[in-house]
Amino acid sequence: VQLQACGGGLVQAGGSLRLSCAASERTFTTYAMGWFRQAPGKEREFVAAISWGGGRTLYADSVKGRFTISRDNAKNTVYLQMNSLKPEDTAVYYCAADVKGPRTGAYDYNYWGQGTQVTVSS
Repeated sequence: VQLQACGGGLVQAGGSLRLSCAASERTFTTYAMGWFRQAPGKEREFVAAISWGGGRTLYADSVKGRFTISRDNAKNTVYLQMNSLKPEDTAVYYCAADVKGPRTGAYDYNYWGQGTQVTVSS
């Protein structure tokens, strides 16, 4: 399955962005989906994940209460609503599909999108 992430950009601290990730196949509905991010010089880290049906979600402690992951299986799309953004949220954000999950390890994910840049200015 091919994943296309979009919605990144430049925003001031305290602002909001919504990322979207569209999948190319209907099999998307059978996958758990996750968002990861990677800042320059740092390892890729888990941000959020959602089960195939949307009933279960996981969040990194650093984004809990500020970010919300959701999905619309009719549109083959997963979203990441990011509120109260901080400069430390600056990174390239990736969406990924997991045939099991939802899980937090990047190595568990089978398919990856190309990434979208999020920059938060102070």
